[in-house]
Amino acid sequence: MRKICIINQKGGVGKTTTAVNIASGLSREGRKVLLVDVDPQGNIAHSLATQKSLNLYHFLSGKCSYVDCVTSLGTNLDLMHSDESLTKIESDFATSRNPTQLFSKQFSDVAGYDYLIFDCAPSLGLLNQNVMLFCEEAIIPVTTHYLPMTGLSGILEAIQDINGHFGHNLKVTHIVPTLHDGRNKTNKNMLAKLEEDYPEITTHPIRVNAKLAEAPASGKSIFAYDKRSRGAKDYGDLVKTLIKSEKPKSKPLEPISMRVQRMMAHVELED
Repeated sequence: MRKICIINQKGGVGKTTTAVNIASGLSREGRKVLLVDVDPQGNIAHSLATQKSLNLYHFLSGKCSYVDCVTSLGTNLDLMHSDESLTKIESDFATSRNPTQLFSKQFSDVAGYDYLIFDCAPSLGLLNQNVMLFCEEAIIPVTTHYLPMTGLSGILEAIQDINGHFGHNLKVTHIVPTLHDGRNKTNKNMLAKLEEDYPEITTHPIRVNAKLAEAPASGKSIFAYDKRSRGAKDYGDLVKTLIKSEKPKSKPLEPISMRVQRMMAHVELED
């Protein structure tokens, strides 16, 4: 099970759009996905309609099991949403012996998924530290604009610090250039800078697309809203990149009895 956080302390860089469409795209490729909203603003609940009363706060505070607060959005895709009640979890951190381990403790029993995708709030607070210490991979969306680009080093340093302090190994597997306009000189220069500084992990850009902005109002992913749009093409390519980096599944061992029979047959042939 791959545990991936979509994270950047800067707002307005397309974190929720990226999380929603990665999760939706993976589910369409046959992967079982749980999408978790770790932002008290609850943007995912607005983007993908859910009427579930129980949410991430109730799960983290031990008021319910994860099954009770998960909404099925369709084949292979489930959602654990959030709202402003999540801000109350900060008080629980204050009385906890291990305030950075709450996610690791609560999510340890979550099973049956190929991917857990966490859409993080634009901050570096305890909530996000919890997520980073639970996840194994980080995807960082960043717009190809000057100011968000200057903040990229901040989240990279934060991940490095958390790894060093807690002996963790959260890997930044992808930097995703978002809101990219190839006609804009600054955008082109910023994309070139990303590709120069982080050539191994910078993905193809997610281009500016009106359909991506419209899709949340309809409660749909870009694939359901307009599968022929540039946004669907770009996020489809990102999903393919994630799938290519999957570890090959190990083949089940042959039953011992079958192996013994095959070995004995080989010995008899040699005799």
